[in-house]
Parts: sequence; C-alpha cells; structure tokens
Amino acid sequence: MDKKVFTTPILKQNPITVLVLGICSALAVTVKLEPAIVMAISVTLVTGLSSFLISLIRKTIPNRIRIIVQLVVVAMFVILIEQILKAYVYDVSKQLSVYVGLIITNCIIMGRIEAFGLTEKPLPSLVDGLANGLGYGLILIVVAFFRELIGSGTLFGAQIIPQSWYAANGGAYLNNGLFIMPPMALILIGCLIWIQRSIQKEDK
Repeated sequence: MDKKVFTTPILKQNPITVLVLGICSALAVTVKLEPAIVMAISVTLVTGLSSFLISLIRKTIPNRIRIIVQLVVVAMFVILIEQILKAYVYDVSKQLSVYVGLIITNCIIMGRIEAFGLTEKPLPSLVDGLANGLGYGLILIVVAFFRELIGSGTLFGAQIIPQSWYAANGGAYLNNGLFIMPPMALILIGCLIWIQRSIQKEDK
C-alpha cells in the first residue's frame, strides 16, 4: 500500500485547509482544546471505520441505494461513539452537545466513502479514512489551542498564563474575548489555509 494514502490527506490534501470541508464543526467545537480533541478522535474513528465497512460490503451494495446504505453505516458508528462519550467523558459530551450527532452530516465522511471506500480494498480504505480524519482533527486542535490559550488563558482548563500578568493583579494582560467567538475560528482557519497554500505554491 502506498504511504501517500496516509500522508496526502494530512498534508497536501487536508480536508479543511485544501478541500474546505467540515468547516461548521470546526467553528463550533474549538473554543476549548479538550472537546476539540474528542471531536477529532470521534470523526477519525467514524471516517475510518465507515470506509472500512463499506469497502468490505461494496460488491453487495446496489448502486441505486448506496447513499442510504452509507448513511446507515455512518449513523451506526456515530451512535456508538456518542454512547461511549456519554458513558466515559460525560462532561465533554455535554460540551459537544448536538455536534457529535451531526458528525453524520460531515462531508468528509461521505466524500471519502464515495471516493475511496466504494472502489478500494478494506485496508487502504481504513487507512484513507483514518488519515482524512487525522487531517481534519489536526486543524481542529491547532485552532482550539490558540482560541483557548489567547481567549481564556488556559489549556485543558488549566491556567497557563500567570495570574500576575492580568490587569486585575497589577499586570497588563487581558484575555482576548474575540478568540472565543465563532468568527475568530473562521479567521484562524483562513490563516491556516493561506499558510498551507503558500507552502504548496513554493513547493511547486
């Protein structure tokens, strides 16, 4: 199996910065780092496992109902992930709210099933799905890192910026409230898109 199946979706064909997919959830769940990481893992698992299962049964799926079958498979994995999150990380599950359930509408998942899972063997399909999920998750984590650090002064809820730096304690620092608002997520993603496309342009 070509290693590009794994590396390309993370680097050269990132689902968010190159294909501009999955933007809505990227805006909604990146206020804090912890829920962003949980969402990244969830989407990665759903994308990989869905592509793997569809690839296993691809020769038995009638073309006229393939979308319905894909939706059922994705919904099954989303429900499993949602129940696991509620059982083991309930607080994070509450922070993610409806966005875990909305993974089923993520264009990345259906796109990889259509483009890869339906035409390739199970193992490459699994790797492709996981790689695309990781590419998506990487952007979520980078955006959440800056939003939580600059917007709240914390990471994983732990105070990172010393209290002595804040204006209330004699310092000059203030948390930037703009960073915890959805428009800043869009701006940060725009910056990442610009950086990636600039690098790719230089490589050419």
